[in-house]
Amino acid sequence: MSAATATPEKLLLATPRGYCAGVDRAVQTVERALTIYGPPVYVRKEIVHNKHVVAQLRERGAIFVDELDDSVPEGAMTVFSAHGVSPAVHADAAARGLRTIDATCPLVTKVHVEAKKFASDEYTIVLIGHAGHEEVEGTMGEAPEHIVLVETEADVDALEVPDPDRVAYISQTTLSVDETRTLINRLREKFPNITGPRTDDICYATTNRQAAVKQMAGECDLVLVIGSQNSSNSQRLVDVARDYGADAYLIDNESQVDEAWLEGKRVVGITSGASAPEELVQALVGFFRDRGTTDVSEFEVLREDVRFMLPKTIRQALAAGAGGAAPAR
Repeated sequence: MSAATATPEKLLLATPRGYCAGVDRAVQTVERALTIYGPPVYVRKEIVHNKHVVAQLRERGAIFVDELDDSVPEGAMTVFSAHGVSPAVHADAAARGLRTIDATCPLVTKVHVEAKKFASDEYTIVLIGHAGHEEVEGTMGEAPEHIVLVETEADVDALEVPDPDRVAYISQTTLSVDETRTLINRLREKFPNITGPRTDDICYATTNRQAAVKQMAGECDLVLVIGSQNSSNSQRLVDVARDYGADAYLIDNESQVDEAWLEGKRVVGITSGASAPEELVQALVGFFRDRGTTDVSEFEVLREDVRFMLPKTIRQALAAGAGGAAPAR
């Protein structure tokens, strides 16, 4: 069979996949804000790390900005992304008279609270995460003088702290479960008295999507992960699939499938990052059905039923009759 007509015999669809509760809440927050207050609604950074979602919201009147600078008019309705922001950003918004809605994922807020608590107790806080990621920038902004970032075991080995007995760790919510465990173990070896959060910082959705891929990868020749390049949790799904024996690639949509990847591949697994909508998965399934693949089945590892309430500002506006004046804050 030539590469141009390679047709897998079977598709496995990882379950759970796609939207997590925090992404669903953030996207709904922008959609509701556009309905209630009318466009434009400004959004600091990408509301979630997915090009498709951002493009759809932009069409509806959302304006995405990197910072709350002069491009955001005074008094404008502004949404903070799911990844969270530092206190400095909140202060900047207040100083500029912006009306703000905070769509930070509650699980990211939990890490911010931990950072503040450990800082108030005078701990050196080791944040496990990726430099430059918006979530990391927001968390570090809670206590910049107390937090040090580590990405690798070498970073841990090189770490020097004022008091080895007053060290705490926290982590970015979208990391590899296995890699983070390795780093925490290395930290425990170096700082036997280190303390950490009462419950794991890596979010349920990241953990669950990785668990599904771990189990599915062993049955696949190829795993395709739908998600954007700047999506940390999507990148980790590719890493996990490769670690567990499958070829794996990250794609934005079905148009990015490389024919060479399919040659000789009998079983293809499909999953999607926590910020990728299900319609992209179905379009990829359609791509394979069109070339003759008929065996498509869900590979269910567990079911999720997590839901988060919309931000209070949106709930108050809806209760008051959507479309009315913005609620007092």
